[in-house]
Amino acid sequence: MDPNEYYGILSLVPASVAIVLAFLTRNTVFSLVMACLIGVLVSGQGLMGFPNLLKNSLGNTDFSWVLLLEFFIGISIAFFQRTGAIANFSHYIAQKKMTRVRVQLIAWFMGMFVYFSDYFSPLFVGSTMRNLSDRFQISREKLAYICDSTSAPVSILVPITGWAVLVASLLIGMGPIQNVGQAMQVFITAIPFNIYAILAVAMVGLIATKVIPDFGPMKKAEHRAIHENKVLRDGADPLMGVELTNIKPYENIKTSLFWNFIFPVIVVISFAIGSFIITASAKPMEAFLLSSFIAGTIMRIQGVPLNEIINTAMLGIKGIMPAIIILALAYSLNDLSAMLNTAGFIVSATESWLTPKVLPMLAFLITGIVAFSTGTSWGTYAIMIPIAVPLAFNFSGNELDTVVYATIAAVAGGGVFGDHCSPLSDTSILASTGAASDHIDHIKTQMPYALLVGLISILIYLTIGWFL
Repeated sequence: MDPNEYYGILSLVPASVAIVLAFLTRNTVFSLVMACLIGVLVSGQGLMGFPNLLKNSLGNTDFSWVLLLEFFIGISIAFFQRTGAIANFSHYIAQKKMTRVRVQLIAWFMGMFVYFSDYFSPLFVGSTMRNLSDRFQISREKLAYICDSTSAPVSILVPITGWAVLVASLLIGMGPIQNVGQAMQVFITAIPFNIYAILAVAMVGLIATKVIPDFGPMKKAEHRAIHENKVLRDGADPLMGVELTNIKPYENIKTSLFWNFIFPVIVVISFAIGSFIITASAKPMEAFLLSSFIAGTIMRIQGVPLNEIINTAMLGIKGIMPAIIILALAYSLNDLSAMLNTAGFIVSATESWLTPKVLPMLAFLITGIVAFSTGTSWGTYAIMIPIAVPLAFNFSGNELDTVVYATIAAVAGGGVFGDHCSPLSDTSILASTGAASDHIDHIKTQMPYALLVGLISILIYLTIGWFL
């Protein structure tokens, strides 16, 4: 039986439960567990379906890759803190006559610079800038927003990232696109039409410089940080283990800002870009494995005992575990949504409205809804591109024209838009982790900004469609 016919609107139940409970309870783990439990009951698997869901969702190479990547990132951050590298960087920046605006702009530029991995960017920027932003009374919610809105949006705009490769690979065989080279060229041509991603990155700079004043829950968070000196609200639950936030620099050794901070980052960037050029894959996990090994070796040469290096690495792994647990549950819920064909139901309920004039706008909106419901941009792309892009080619007579480019870009931006509004999003989870922010507080403060940019994007896509 067609799963879309069988489950229908019931396919929306698990994701809806997770999102509603997350906002009501402010406890993401509890919300995801309850959503998965209810989901396996809806699918008819019974309570024993829950452990089976975890086993099937997490016992594969995809999650193993994410797990190892997060481990090595956690180790790198722990090494940065144990050597005093982050403290040295903060001290160096603080000597440059910093202000609240300048600190936010530095975080904005760093987020755009570390574009090759949407997983590394929010963790790196957040952990690097946290002490400095705390010193200048910038709320953790604001730091998490900066991290989140300069990770995935930049990754989907730059053609040498895993995001670009994924979208390009999904385009092969559609219309006149016959190979990777042609697909990548189409992706590049579509970049100017990716309205949400462009505006999301630009808005961070406008908010940081106060061209656009803070509004909504973010305004309250910033007022609290400035006037009450509380970067976190009372009762907040920062999404990072104390093992990683409380690491103190190792005493009696001479460390170097270059060798303990800049050089390991250069290793990551060089390896990621080099591997992309050679293999068309950025290989961030391998990059962080190499960087962690080199950073540990440098620490040993500087006189840090081997046992201390190993213990620091273990603290890094422990500190990153809260994020990994939430990611594991989010992965499980995503698999459950695929089993229930949640995305298929959403698409089937809306595809009859599609015309050339509204296709880009609806592609953006539907993709955003699917990404919001599932918490994954990449999974949403795999669902939406094979549906929306062939429709665009059908309207264009199988030619590459504005409707095709706008539709591709709308799907690409819509996935990021949905992620920015969803507490289930992996990149938003990592932004909360890097900034050590309460995750639900991050989503609540970021959502009005994302909705504003999303509304502007919808209006622009409607305008583009009007002239098609």
